[in-house]
Amino acid sequence: MNRLPDWPERLAALITAAEHRPFDAARWNCGRFATAAVVACTGQRPAWQHRSTLAAMADTAGYPRVPVAFARAGDVVLATDPDRLGVVLDAGRAAFVGPAGLLRVPITTCAVAWRIGW
Repeated sequence: MNRLPDWPERLAALITAAEHRPFDAARWNCGRFATAAVVACTGQRPAWQHRSTLAAMADTAGYPRVPVAFARAGDVVLATDPDRLGVVLDAGRAAFVGPAGLLRVPITTCAVAWRIGW
């Protein structure tokens, strides 16, 4: 699956819109944020299937895992303790949904990455 030609602008618009949007377990959580990022980058909604862990559930979408060190902007990542999905912003940072908006953390805190499009 290819990324859209304007994916950087679409991803930036998502990040801007989510900047101060607080976590809501039903309406705005890590899964919804990751899904929105995939849609922004590819224009296609991923089909996730429920599994016992977030990593296993993310694997069901069919995107290949890549080493976290090779994750690029727009890829989905998993941070642990607690488990949560986020989106790579650049080579060194990822964003996650937090209580008062997006939290930015070093990508080195992530355990798994999935390549979204090419």
